Amino acid sequence: MGVIEDVYGGLDTDVEFEEFEAAVEDKVEQMGGLADEETAAMLIAHELRDEEAETIADIEPGMNDVKFLGKVTAIGDVKTFERDGEDAEEGRVCNVDVADASGSVRVALWDDMAVAADEELEVGQVVRVMGRPKEGYSGLEVSADKVEPDEDAEVDVQVLDTYQVEDLSLGASDVDLVGQVLDTDAVRTFDRDDGSEGRVANLTVGDETGRVRVTLWDGKADLAEEFEAGEVVEVGDGYVRERDGDLELHVGDRGTVERVDEDVEYVPETTDIAEVEIDQIVDIGGGVIETDPVRTFDRDDGSEGQVRNVRIKDDTGEIRVALWGEKADRDIDLADQVVFTDVEIQDGWQDDLEASANWRSTVTVLDEGGSASGAGGDGGAERGASDTGLGAFAEDGQKAAAEAVAGESGDDEAGGGAAAAAAAATEGIEFTGTVVQTGDPVVLDDGQQTKSVATDASLRLGEEVTVRGTERDGTIDADDVF
Repeated sequence: MGVIEDVYGGLDTDVEFEEFEAAVEDKVEQMGGLADEETAAMLIAHELRDEEAETIADIEPGMNDVKFLGKVTAIGDVKTFERDGEDAEEGRVCNVDVADASGSVRVALWDDMAVAADEELEVGQVVRVMGRPKEGYSGLEVSADKVEPDEDAEVDVQVLDTYQVEDLSLGASDVDLVGQVLDTDAVRTFDRDDGSEGRVANLTVGDETGRVRVTLWDGKADLAEEFEAGEVVEVGDGYVRERDGDLELHVGDRGTVERVDEDVEYVPETTDIAEVEIDQIVDIGGGVIETDPVRTFDRDDGSEGQVRNVRIKDDTGEIRVALWGEKADRDIDLADQVVFTDVEIQDGWQDDLEASANWRSTVTVLDEGGSASGAGGDGGAERGASDTGLGAFAEDGQKAAAEAVAGESGDDEAGGGAAAAAAAATEGIEFTGTVVQTGDPVVLDDGQQTKSVATDASLRLGEEVTVRGTERDGTIDADDVF
Protein backbone atom coordinates (compact mmCIF):
# COMPACT_ATOMS: atom_id res chain seq x y z
CA MET A 1 0.00 0.00 0.00
CA GLY A 2 1.40 3.41 -0.98
CA VAL A 3 1.56 6.61 1.06
CA ILE A 4 -1.52 8.05 -0.65
CA GLU A 5 -3.57 4.98 0.31
CA ASP A 6 -2.25 5.17 3.87
CA VAL A 7 -3.35 8.78 4.31
CA TYR A 8 -6.71 8.17 2.64
CA GLY A 9 -7.36 5.17 4.88
CA GLY A 10 -7.26 7.40 7.96
CA LEU A 11 -9.90 9.76 6.62
CA ASP A 12 -13.64 9.74 7.35
CA THR A 13 -14.83 11.33 4.14
CA ASP A 14 -17.38 10.90 1.36
CA VAL A 15 -14.71 11.67 -1.29
CA GLU A 16 -13.84 8.65 -3.48
CA PHE A 17 -10.21 7.46 -3.50
CA GLU A 18 -9.76 8.21 -7.20
CA GLU A 19 -10.83 11.82 -6.61
CA PHE A 20 -8.50 12.04 -3.61
CA GLU A 21 -5.57 10.63 -5.58
CA ALA A 22 -6.15 13.08 -8.43
CA ALA A 23 -6.22 15.98 -5.95
CA VAL A 24 -2.88 14.84 -4.49
CA GLU A 25 -1.28 14.70 -7.93
CA ASP A 26 -2.59 18.20 -8.71
CA LYS A 27 -1.18 19.47 -5.41
CA VAL A 28 2.28 18.03 -6.20
CA GLU A 29 2.24 19.74 -9.57
CA GLN A 30 1.00 23.07 -8.12
CA MET A 31 3.82 23.14 -5.58
CA GLY A 32 6.47 22.63 -8.26
CA GLY A 33 8.32 19.86 -6.53
CA LEU A 34 8.24 21.48 -3.09
CA ALA A 35 6.07 18.64 -1.78
CA ASP A 36 6.28 14.92 -2.31
CA GLU A 37 3.22 12.65 -2.52
CA GLU A 38 3.03 12.09 1.24
CA THR A 39 3.17 15.81 2.06
CA ALA A 40 0.59 16.62 -0.63
CA ALA A 41 -1.67 13.83 0.62
CA MET A 42 -1.50 15.23 4.18
CA LEU A 43 -2.39 18.72 2.91
CA ILE A 44 -5.39 17.42 0.97
CA ALA A 45 -6.45 15.34 3.97
CA HIS A 46 -6.36 18.45 6.18
CA GLU A 47 -8.58 20.29 3.70
CA LEU A 48 -11.05 17.40 3.58
CA ARG A 49 -11.05 16.55 7.27
CA ASP A 50 -14.19 18.04 8.78
CA GLU A 51 -15.29 18.06 12.37
CA GLU A 52 -18.51 16.22 13.14
CA ALA A 53 -20.67 18.26 15.51
CA GLU A 54 -22.94 16.15 17.69
CA THR A 55 -25.25 19.16 18.15
CA ILE A 56 -25.45 22.68 16.77
CA ALA A 57 -24.48 23.97 20.20
CA ASP A 58 -21.06 22.30 19.72
CA ILE A 59 -20.21 24.45 16.69
CA GLU A 60 -17.74 27.25 17.39
CA PRO A 61 -16.01 29.91 15.28
CA GLY A 62 -12.50 28.84 14.30
CA MET A 63 -13.35 25.18 13.70
CA ASN A 64 -12.27 23.60 10.44
CA ASP A 65 -15.02 22.55 8.09
CA VAL A 66 -17.85 21.15 10.19
CA LYS A 67 -20.78 18.92 9.35
CA PHE A 68 -24.03 18.64 11.28
CA LEU A 69 -27.68 17.65 11.08
CA GLY A 70 -30.57 20.07 11.59
CA LYS A 71 -34.08 21.10 10.62
CA VAL A 72 -34.75 24.10 8.36
CA THR A 73 -36.78 26.61 10.38
CA ALA A 74 -36.58 29.66 8.08
CA ILE A 75 -35.46 30.49 4.54
CA GLY A 76 -34.51 34.06 3.66
CA ASP A 77 -34.76 35.80 0.32
CA VAL A 78 -31.96 35.52 -2.24
CA LYS A 79 -29.94 38.74 -2.15
CA THR A 80 -27.50 39.99 -4.77
CA PHE A 81 -24.27 41.92 -4.25
CA GLU A 82 -21.37 43.29 -6.30
CA ARG A 83 -18.03 41.50 -6.08
CA ASP A 84 -14.72 43.32 -6.34
CA GLY A 85 -13.16 43.56 -9.79
CA GLU A 86 -14.31 44.93 -13.11
CA ASP A 87 -15.12 41.55 -14.62
CA ALA A 88 -16.46 39.95 -11.43
CA GLU A 89 -19.89 38.38 -11.67
CA GLU A 90 -22.78 39.45 -9.48
CA GLY A 91 -22.89 37.44 -6.26
CA ARG A 92 -25.95 35.89 -4.62
CA VAL A 93 -26.55 34.71 -1.07
CA CYS A 94 -29.46 33.10 0.79
CA ASN A 95 -29.53 32.72 4.59
CA VAL A 96 -31.19 29.62 5.98
CA ASP A 97 -31.83 29.01 9.69
CA VAL A 98 -31.16 25.44 10.78
CA ALA A 99 -31.94 24.14 14.27
CA ASP A 100 -31.80 21.08 16.47
CA ALA A 101 -32.80 20.55 20.10
CA SER A 102 -29.61 22.31 21.31
CA GLY A 103 -29.89 25.54 19.36
CA SER A 104 -30.02 27.27 16.01
CA VAL A 105 -27.45 28.54 13.51
CA ARG A 106 -27.67 30.64 10.37
CA VAL A 107 -26.28 28.94 7.25
CA ALA A 108 -25.15 31.14 4.34
CA LEU A 109 -25.54 29.60 0.87
CA TRP A 110 -23.78 31.32 -2.02
CA ASP A 111 -24.46 31.75 -5.73
CA ASP A 112 -25.90 28.56 -7.34
CA MET A 113 -26.53 27.05 -3.90
CA ALA A 114 -28.51 30.16 -2.95
CA VAL A 115 -30.77 29.78 -5.98
CA ALA A 116 -31.20 26.06 -5.32
CA ALA A 117 -32.12 26.73 -1.68
CA ASP A 118 -34.77 29.22 -2.75
CA GLU A 119 -36.25 26.76 -5.24
CA GLU A 120 -35.83 23.40 -3.52
CA LEU A 121 -35.53 23.76 0.27
CA GLU A 122 -38.63 23.89 2.47
CA VAL A 123 -39.18 24.86 6.10
CA GLY A 124 -39.38 21.68 8.16
CA GLN A 125 -36.91 19.69 6.04
CA VAL A 126 -34.04 17.89 7.78
CA VAL A 127 -30.68 18.60 6.12
CA ARG A 128 -27.02 17.69 6.47
CA VAL A 129 -24.74 20.72 6.28
CA MET A 130 -21.02 20.92 5.59
CA GLY A 131 -19.33 24.28 5.90
CA ARG A 132 -17.02 26.69 7.68
CA PRO A 133 -18.15 28.26 10.99
CA LYS A 134 -17.39 31.93 11.58
CA GLU A 135 -18.57 34.86 13.64
CA GLY A 136 -21.13 36.75 11.57
CA TYR A 137 -22.93 40.07 12.04
CA SER A 138 -25.75 38.50 14.04
CA GLY A 139 -23.66 35.84 15.78
CA LEU A 140 -22.37 32.44 14.72
CA GLU A 141 -23.01 31.43 11.12
CA VAL A 142 -21.82 28.66 8.82
CA SER A 143 -20.73 29.39 5.25
CA ALA A 144 -22.01 26.28 3.49
CA ASP A 145 -20.01 24.11 1.08
CA LYS A 146 -22.71 21.48 0.83
CA VAL A 147 -26.35 21.12 1.97
CA GLU A 148 -28.25 17.88 1.39
CA PRO A 149 -31.77 16.89 2.51
CA ASP A 150 -31.92 13.74 4.66
CA GLU A 151 -35.39 12.22 4.46
CA ASP A 152 -34.59 9.40 6.88
CA ALA A 153 -33.27 11.50 9.77
CA GLU A 154 -35.43 13.10 12.47
CA VAL A 155 -34.77 16.30 14.42
CA ASP A 156 -36.98 17.22 17.35
CA VAL A 157 -37.65 20.89 16.62
CA GLN A 158 -41.17 22.32 16.42
CA VAL A 159 -41.98 24.73 13.59
CA LEU A 160 -45.28 26.61 13.98
CA ASP A 161 -47.05 29.39 12.11
CA THR A 162 -47.99 31.17 15.34
CA TYR A 163 -46.46 30.53 18.75
CA GLN A 164 -47.60 30.92 22.32
CA VAL A 165 -45.07 31.25 25.12
CA GLU A 166 -45.38 27.59 26.09
CA ASP A 167 -44.49 26.57 22.49
CA LEU A 168 -41.07 28.25 22.52
CA SER A 169 -38.06 25.96 22.39
CA LEU A 170 -34.34 26.53 22.10
CA GLY A 171 -33.37 26.93 18.47
CA ALA A 172 -36.78 28.00 17.21
CA SER A 173 -36.64 30.82 14.69
CA ASP A 174 -39.02 32.74 12.44
CA VAL A 175 -41.23 32.99 15.54
CA ASP A 176 -44.45 35.03 15.49
CA LEU A 177 -45.98 35.56 18.94
CA VAL A 178 -48.74 37.83 20.27
CA GLY A 179 -48.55 38.85 23.92
CA GLN A 180 -49.32 41.50 26.50
CA VAL A 181 -46.49 43.83 27.49
CA LEU A 182 -45.70 43.30 31.16
CA ASP A 183 -42.56 45.40 31.59
CA THR A 184 -40.03 47.41 29.56
CA ASP A 185 -36.40 48.47 30.04
CA ALA A 186 -34.40 51.37 28.65
CA VAL A 187 -31.90 51.06 25.80
CA ARG A 188 -28.37 50.09 26.83
CA THR A 189 -25.15 50.34 24.82
CA PHE A 190 -22.12 48.04 24.78
CA ASP A 191 -18.84 47.63 22.91
CA ARG A 192 -18.42 44.74 20.47
CA ASP A 193 -15.15 42.89 19.93
CA ASP A 194 -14.69 44.66 16.57
CA GLY A 195 -14.85 48.07 18.28
CA SER A 196 -18.36 48.96 17.10
CA GLU A 197 -21.09 49.99 19.53
CA GLY A 198 -24.08 47.74 20.03
CA ARG A 199 -27.48 48.61 21.45
CA VAL A 200 -29.92 46.37 23.30
CA ALA A 201 -33.20 46.73 25.19
CA ASN A 202 -35.72 44.37 26.70
CA LEU A 203 -39.42 44.04 27.21
CA THR A 204 -41.36 41.21 28.78
CA VAL A 205 -44.55 39.86 27.24
CA GLY A 206 -47.04 37.29 28.49
CA ASP A 207 -50.03 35.34 27.27
CA GLU A 208 -52.36 32.72 28.72
CA THR A 209 -49.55 30.16 28.75
CA GLY A 210 -46.71 32.11 30.38
CA ARG A 211 -44.29 34.97 29.86
CA VAL A 212 -40.99 35.49 28.04
CA ARG A 213 -38.28 38.14 27.97
CA VAL A 214 -37.89 39.75 24.53
CA THR A 215 -34.41 41.06 23.66
CA LEU A 216 -34.24 43.78 21.01
CA TRP A 217 -30.92 44.35 19.25
CA ASP A 218 -29.38 47.47 17.69
CA GLY A 219 -31.87 49.19 15.35
CA LYS A 220 -34.78 47.42 17.02
CA ALA A 221 -33.81 48.46 20.55
CA ASP A 222 -35.77 51.73 20.41
CA LEU A 223 -39.00 49.75 20.02
CA ALA A 224 -38.91 48.99 23.76
CA GLU A 225 -39.61 52.65 24.50
CA GLU A 226 -42.68 52.76 22.25
CA PHE A 227 -44.83 50.47 24.38
CA GLU A 228 -46.33 50.54 27.86
CA ALA A 229 -47.37 47.78 30.23
CA GLY A 230 -50.78 46.40 29.29
CA GLU A 231 -50.53 46.97 25.54
CA VAL A 232 -50.73 43.97 23.23
CA VAL A 233 -47.96 43.50 20.66
CA GLU A 234 -47.01 41.02 17.98
CA VAL A 235 -43.38 39.93 17.80
CA GLY A 236 -42.47 38.85 14.27
CA ASP A 237 -39.50 36.84 12.96
CA GLY A 238 -38.00 36.31 16.40
CA TYR A 239 -35.55 33.57 17.34
CA VAL A 240 -35.13 31.74 20.64
CA ARG A 241 -31.90 31.78 22.65
CA GLU A 242 -31.02 30.78 26.22
CA ARG A 243 -29.65 33.00 28.98
CA ASP A 244 -28.95 31.90 32.54
CA GLY A 245 -31.08 28.82 32.00
CA ASP A 246 -34.13 30.74 30.71
CA LEU A 247 -35.42 30.96 27.16
CA GLU A 248 -35.51 34.41 25.58
CA LEU A 249 -37.11 35.61 22.34
CA HIS A 250 -34.64 37.75 20.36
CA VAL A 251 -35.46 40.30 17.67
CA GLY A 252 -32.74 41.21 15.16
CA ASP A 253 -32.54 43.23 11.99
CA ARG A 254 -35.34 41.39 10.21
CA GLY A 255 -37.61 41.07 13.24
CA THR A 256 -40.55 43.29 14.15
CA VAL A 257 -42.59 44.35 17.18
CA GLU A 258 -45.92 45.99 16.43
CA ARG A 259 -48.95 47.07 18.46
CA VAL A 260 -52.03 44.99 17.60
CA ASP A 261 -55.72 45.22 18.45
CA GLU A 262 -56.17 41.78 20.02
CA ASP A 263 -57.31 40.51 23.40
CA VAL A 264 -54.56 38.71 25.29
CA GLU A 265 -54.74 38.07 29.02
CA TYR A 266 -51.75 37.22 31.17
CA VAL A 267 -52.77 35.66 34.48
CA PRO A 268 -49.81 35.41 36.88
CA GLU A 269 -49.29 32.42 39.12
CA THR A 270 -47.55 33.52 42.29
CA THR A 271 -45.97 31.82 45.30
CA ASP A 272 -47.50 32.54 48.72
CA ILE A 273 -45.28 34.96 50.60
CA ALA A 274 -45.27 32.66 53.65
CA GLU A 275 -43.77 29.88 51.50
CA VAL A 276 -40.75 31.71 50.06
CA GLU A 277 -37.26 30.73 51.20
CA ILE A 278 -33.85 32.34 50.98
CA ASP A 279 -32.00 32.00 47.63
CA GLN A 280 -35.20 31.14 45.77
CA ILE A 281 -36.15 32.97 42.57
CA VAL A 282 -39.94 33.24 42.61
CA ASP A 283 -42.98 35.22 41.48
CA ILE A 284 -44.88 36.98 44.25
CA GLY A 285 -47.88 39.29 44.34
CA GLY A 286 -49.90 41.30 46.79
CA GLY A 287 -51.26 44.65 47.84
CA VAL A 288 -48.86 47.49 48.52
CA ILE A 289 -48.92 48.45 52.21
CA GLU A 290 -45.79 50.61 52.34
CA THR A 291 -43.79 52.67 49.86
CA ASP A 292 -40.45 54.38 50.41
CA PRO A 293 -38.89 57.15 48.33
CA VAL A 294 -36.15 56.40 45.82
CA ARG A 295 -32.63 56.41 47.31
CA THR A 296 -29.41 56.91 45.34
CA PHE A 297 -26.00 55.45 46.14
CA ASP A 298 -22.49 55.30 44.67
CA ARG A 299 -21.29 52.04 43.15
CA ASP A 300 -17.71 50.80 43.44
CA ASP A 301 -17.02 51.88 39.85
CA GLY A 302 -18.07 55.46 40.66
CA SER A 303 -21.43 55.32 38.89
CA GLU A 304 -24.65 56.19 40.65
CA GLY A 305 -27.31 53.60 41.38
CA GLN A 306 -30.78 53.81 42.85
CA VAL A 307 -33.15 51.63 44.83
CA ARG A 308 -36.64 51.90 46.22
CA ASN A 309 -38.34 49.66 48.75
CA VAL A 310 -42.01 48.74 48.79
CA ARG A 311 -43.78 46.31 51.07
CA ILE A 312 -46.53 43.99 49.86
CA LYS A 313 -48.92 41.66 51.61
CA ASP A 314 -50.99 38.67 50.56
CA ASP A 315 -53.25 36.34 52.54
CA THR A 316 -50.26 34.48 53.99
CA GLY A 317 -47.82 37.23 54.96
CA GLU A 318 -45.88 40.26 53.86
CA ILE A 319 -42.44 41.02 52.48
CA ARG A 320 -40.30 43.99 51.52
CA VAL A 321 -39.34 44.23 47.83
CA ALA A 322 -36.22 46.15 46.75
CA LEU A 323 -36.58 47.68 43.28
CA TRP A 324 -33.18 48.33 41.71
CA GLY A 325 -32.16 50.66 38.89
CA GLU A 326 -34.90 51.85 36.57
CA LYS A 327 -37.45 49.67 38.35
CA ALA A 328 -37.22 52.08 41.28
CA ASP A 329 -38.96 54.68 39.09
CA ARG A 330 -42.01 52.50 38.44
CA ASP A 331 -45.32 54.16 39.36
CA ILE A 332 -46.38 52.08 42.36
CA ASP A 333 -48.73 53.56 44.95
CA LEU A 334 -50.21 52.49 48.24
CA ALA A 335 -52.98 49.88 47.82
CA ASP A 336 -51.90 49.00 44.27
CA GLN A 337 -52.10 45.33 43.42
CA VAL A 338 -48.76 44.25 41.98
CA VAL A 339 -46.94 41.17 40.75
CA PHE A 340 -43.15 40.84 40.82
CA THR A 341 -41.64 38.03 38.75
CA ASP A 342 -38.21 36.41 39.02
CA VAL A 343 -37.33 38.13 42.28
CA GLU A 344 -34.52 36.71 44.40
CA ILE A 345 -35.26 36.04 48.07
CA GLN A 346 -32.44 37.31 50.30
CA ASP A 347 -31.63 38.09 53.90
CA GLY A 348 -33.17 41.45 54.73
CA TRP A 349 -33.06 43.95 57.53
CA GLN A 350 -33.44 42.56 61.08
CA ASP A 351 -33.25 38.94 59.87
CA ASP A 352 -36.38 39.42 57.78
CA LEU A 353 -36.55 38.00 54.26
CA GLU A 354 -36.47 40.48 51.38
CA ALA A 355 -37.22 40.12 47.68
CA SER A 356 -34.79 41.73 45.24
CA ALA A 357 -36.13 42.84 41.85
CA ASN A 358 -33.13 43.12 39.53
CA TRP A 359 -32.55 43.22 35.75
CA ARG A 360 -34.28 39.91 35.12
CA SER A 361 -37.38 40.74 37.16
CA THR A 362 -40.61 42.27 35.91
CA VAL A 363 -42.92 44.64 37.76
CA THR A 364 -46.60 44.58 36.81
CA VAL A 365 -49.32 46.73 38.36
CA LEU A 366 -52.62 44.91 37.99
CA ASP A 367 -56.02 46.41 37.40
CA GLU A 368 -59.10 45.36 39.34
CA GLY A 369 -59.56 42.37 37.06
CA GLY A 370 -56.15 40.95 37.85
CA SER A 371 -54.55 41.85 34.51
CA ALA A 372 -51.79 44.32 33.78
CA SER A 373 -53.02 47.90 33.76
CA GLY A 374 -54.37 48.82 30.36
CA ALA A 375 -54.57 45.17 29.32
CA GLY A 376 -56.34 44.20 26.14
CA GLY A 377 -58.23 41.43 27.95
CA ASP A 378 -61.81 41.88 29.09
CA GLY A 379 -60.75 41.90 32.74
CA GLY A 380 -63.61 39.58 33.61
CA ALA A 381 -61.68 36.33 33.79
CA GLU A 382 -60.89 34.74 37.09
CA ARG A 383 -57.58 36.20 38.17
CA GLY A 384 -54.62 34.40 39.62
CA ALA A 385 -54.02 36.99 42.36
CA SER A 386 -57.67 37.52 43.33
CA ASP A 387 -56.99 37.48 47.04
CA THR A 388 -54.14 39.97 46.98
CA GLY A 389 -54.23 43.75 47.11
CA LEU A 390 -56.22 46.07 49.32
CA GLY A 391 -59.40 44.01 49.01
CA ALA A 392 -57.67 41.07 50.69
CA PHE A 393 -56.98 43.18 53.79
CA ALA A 394 -60.46 44.60 54.25
CA GLU A 395 -62.83 42.26 56.09
CA ASP A 396 -65.24 44.95 57.22
CA GLY A 397 -67.66 47.25 55.35
CA GLN A 398 -64.92 48.58 53.08
CA LYS A 399 -65.04 45.62 50.70
CA ALA A 400 -68.84 45.48 50.72
CA ALA A 401 -69.03 49.18 49.93
CA ALA A 402 -66.66 48.80 47.01
CA GLU A 403 -68.69 45.90 45.63
CA ALA A 404 -71.93 47.84 46.01
CA VAL A 405 -70.52 50.85 44.18
CA ALA A 406 -69.24 48.57 41.40
CA GLY A 407 -72.71 47.02 41.06
CA GLU A 408 -71.55 43.51 41.90
CA SER A 409 -74.48 42.72 44.22
CA GLY A 410 -77.43 40.74 42.83
CA ASP A 411 -80.46 42.67 41.57
CA ASP A 412 -82.74 41.44 44.34
CA GLU A 413 -80.31 42.41 47.06
CA ALA A 414 -78.73 45.48 45.52
CA GLY A 415 -80.81 48.00 47.44
CA GLY A 416 -80.37 46.40 50.85
CA GLY A 417 -76.71 45.53 50.19
CA ALA A 418 -75.83 49.04 49.09
CA ALA A 419 -77.60 50.56 52.07
CA ALA A 420 -75.82 48.23 54.47
CA ALA A 421 -72.50 48.93 52.78
CA ALA A 422 -73.05 52.68 52.97
CA ALA A 423 -73.87 52.40 56.65
CA ALA A 424 -70.76 50.31 57.26
CA ALA A 425 -68.70 52.82 55.37
CA THR A 426 -69.71 55.74 57.57
CA GLU A 427 -69.95 54.15 61.02
CA GLY A 428 -67.39 54.82 63.75
CA ILE A 429 -64.42 52.47 64.01
CA GLU A 430 -61.56 51.83 66.40
CA PHE A 431 -58.40 50.20 65.10
CA THR A 432 -55.09 49.33 66.75
CA GLY A 433 -52.00 48.56 64.70
CA THR A 434 -48.33 49.20 64.01
CA VAL A 435 -47.29 52.17 61.87
CA VAL A 436 -45.85 50.70 58.66
CA GLN A 437 -45.98 53.95 56.71
CA THR A 438 -45.89 57.56 57.82
CA GLY A 439 -47.07 60.57 55.87
CA ASP A 440 -50.35 61.08 54.08
CA PRO A 441 -51.93 58.67 54.60
CA VAL A 442 -50.56 56.82 57.61
CA VAL A 443 -50.83 53.05 57.24
CA LEU A 444 -51.43 50.76 60.22
CA ASP A 445 -51.11 46.99 60.28
CA ASP A 446 -52.40 44.71 63.07
CA GLY A 447 -51.00 41.49 61.57
CA GLN A 448 -54.29 40.54 59.93
CA GLN A 449 -55.36 43.60 58.02
CA THR A 450 -54.07 47.01 57.00
CA LYS A 451 -55.81 50.38 57.37
CA SER A 452 -55.11 53.77 55.86
CA VAL A 453 -55.53 56.65 58.32
CA ALA A 454 -55.94 60.36 57.68
CA THR A 455 -54.43 62.23 60.63
CA ASP A 456 -52.25 65.22 61.44
CA ALA A 457 -50.66 63.37 64.37
CA SER A 458 -46.87 62.95 64.26
CA LEU A 459 -46.23 59.19 64.24
CA ARG A 460 -43.09 57.06 63.95
CA LEU A 461 -42.50 53.89 61.96
CA GLY A 462 -42.91 50.84 64.19
CA GLU A 463 -45.02 52.70 66.78
CA GLU A 464 -48.19 50.93 67.93
CA VAL A 465 -51.22 53.24 68.09
CA THR A 466 -54.99 53.13 68.32
CA VAL A 467 -57.17 55.35 66.18
CA ARG A 468 -60.87 56.19 66.39
CA GLY A 469 -62.90 57.83 63.70
CA THR A 470 -65.14 57.34 60.71
CA GLU A 471 -64.14 55.08 57.86
CA ARG A 472 -65.05 56.23 54.39
CA ASP A 473 -63.78 54.99 51.03
CA GLY A 474 -61.24 52.75 52.70
CA THR A 475 -59.62 55.43 54.91
CA ILE A 476 -60.20 56.11 58.59
CA ASP A 477 -60.65 59.84 59.24
CA ALA A 478 -59.13 59.81 62.75
CA ASP A 479 -60.72 61.93 65.49
CA ASP A 480 -58.52 60.42 68.20
CA VAL A 481 -55.03 58.91 68.05
CA PHE A 482 -53.53 57.40 71.21
